[in-house]
Amino acid sequence: MTDIHGFLKHPRRPFPGRPVPERLGDWDEVYSGQRLLPLVSEQAARCMDCGIPFCHNACPLGNLIPEWNVYVERGDWRAAAERLHATNNFPEFTGRLCPAPCEDACVLAINAEPVTIKNIEQAIADEIWERGYAEPQPPERLSEKSVAVVGSGPAGLAAAQQLTRSGHTVVVYERADRVGGLLRYGIPAFKMEKCRLDRRIGQMRAEGTTFRTGVDVGGDLDAGDLTLRHDAVVLAVGAREQRELPVPGRGLSGIHQAMEYLTLANRTAEGDYSTSPVDAGGKHVVIVGGGDTGSDCLGTVLRQGAASVLQLDINPEPDEARSAGEPWPTYPKVYRISHAHEEARGRAGSDPRVFSAATLRFEGSATGRVRALRLTNVEPAERRPRPGTERVIPAELVLLALGFSGPEPGGGLMAQLGLRLDGHGNFARDEGFAAQTSHRAAAGTDGIFVAGDAGRGQSLVVWAIAEGRSAAAAVDHYLTGTTALPAPITPLDGPLTV
Repeated sequence: MTDIHGFLKHPRRPFPGRPVPERLGDWDEVYSGQRLLPLVSEQAARCMDCGIPFCHNACPLGNLIPEWNVYVERGDWRAAAERLHATNNFPEFTGRLCPAPCEDACVLAINAEPVTIKNIEQAIADEIWERGYAEPQPPERLSEKSVAVVGSGPAGLAAAQQLTRSGHTVVVYERADRVGGLLRYGIPAFKMEKCRLDRRIGQMRAEGTTFRTGVDVGGDLDAGDLTLRHDAVVLAVGAREQRELPVPGRGLSGIHQAMEYLTLANRTAEGDYSTSPVDAGGKHVVIVGGGDTGSDCLGTVLRQGAASVLQLDINPEPDEARSAGEPWPTYPKVYRISHAHEEARGRAGSDPRVFSAATLRFEGSATGRVRALRLTNVEPAERRPRPGTERVIPAELVLLALGFSGPEPGGGLMAQLGLRLDGHGNFARDEGFAAQTSHRAAAGTDGIFVAGDAGRGQSLVVWAIAEGRSAAAAVDHYLTGTTALPAPITPLDGPLTV
């Protein structure tokens, strides 16, 4: 166990980010170049070694947090790496992108500040690569079974790595020109530099996983033919159907879906464009949507040099403390400040968010381009417009960050595989991740499985990895009749509640 008095001796000290003016001048990660090992070891010593580690339950992967905290405090990075990799294929992703529900479930959070679990995880993940602890793990023998994984986001990558290491021949099919899904084109480099993704892809290639990019399964490649080529198919295509804002003026130019905007910005960073085709430089920008995607847009807009930016959130401003209806150890809806909000404050001196705000319509110029947005305050509960609160704000670029409603409808994938949708618009599946199709085999499955947001709906990177690992275990059992692969969740699992 760690120092039993550590949480009394050491206050919570998160990683310090680079100065705001410095990071707004580049696309490097907020913590770029930092190896704060003494700070990390000190913070790991705050772990209480409590009898029931609720942080386990709050993590979909079941990360062994108290165990690797002990090793970090002692400076045993190899042991910490082994315990972290035991449950998580890609800790360098989750250490940067996960909102850390584990911290809100930390026992210290009952009446104090929790352990900096996310920072510690990121530090271990970085040390894994720095010290050469991420050696490829090719299988000792092959099973003579092949698996197709459709989609190379975190769920698809996790499933592919687990199945490859189990001895199956795995081919990952990706529609885009590069591997990574939303990790590649949806997440800005200032949150996670793409070299971290490229390293994992290189490791997976060395283990035997094959990647085929530029292949649209259901379009260029008939999905039915894929089932004939492979013994099993894992669908990890994500929830890419973007929610719309059906208000007057939506058809004006200058109004874009957030993912379109972020993809172009990331492609520009990859060298595909000299300047993004949708650039915020010198423009008055409005971001509609208060979630993580909106925050990613905010950080991107600031780096592109927008003249001004506002972020509209239809929800009321949360309290800074838990409400009575969200007791520990649940993940509460509280007032949080992302790195992008910190940057906006540093530049403009105020929070760019406008809470309890809804868009009524867009107003355009004679050339058909958006020039303003008319908004209103709304009642917190009913979300009805509040009389007398209408106002017009300048908007030369509008980004819609309203989330995703499920897999993209239509196309050939659903028809060719006979897929069904559940009541939430996701691909229907059973408790073993097997797709519910219109032509299920008599044995109970036809070898098609669904993992990640395509079956769960829009969720977190940590849930996607957990789904990929569990789906891999289900596929392995289907192919061999048994499995030694861990399955941290089932499709019925949800966020921790009490």
